[in-house]
Amino acid sequence: MHTLKPITKEGIQHALEKVERYRLLNQPAEAESICRDILAVDPDHQTALCMFILSLSDQFVTGMAPKDAREAISKITDDYERAYYNGILRERLAKAAIARGGYGSNFDAYEWLMEAIEAFQKAAAIRPAGNDDAILRHNACVRTIQRHHLQPRAKESREPLLE
Repeated sequence: MHTLKPITKEGIQHALEKVERYRLLNQPAEAESICRDILAVDPDHQTALCMFILSLSDQFVTGMAPKDAREAISKITDDYERAYYNGILRERLAKAAIARGGYGSNFDAYEWLMEAIEAFQKAAAIRPAGNDDAILRHNACVRTIQRHHLQPRAKESREPLLE
């Protein structure tokens, strides 16, 4: 059986550069693999956690589950970053739902986008001076809702069954 080989702590910075390159080349599985190698050596490396979340969420359209990304978000120590990446996760789940289509996908997308907007609002309230990233993402979510004419799910109105 093949075994994974650990990277060195000294190689983390160079590995992070590779993660960025693979993400830019639209090869998120390669970026994810490198992030896993970094996190095996330094499980709390904040930059690697953020890149891991992005690499995983780049794969949502192909059916990647958000479980590992949610776990990584819980390890982010900065309140702003945690709220921001929580929003990113939900925004990307919404966009994956839109891309996949199917019954109820637009309603799912709307719900994810509303959760993303809420996370981005929380992040914007505690953002560092001069950092408007959460506002930019908030606006992108609003525009996605508008562009795709997304609406909330209709409230289910059930009549009681007659006996």
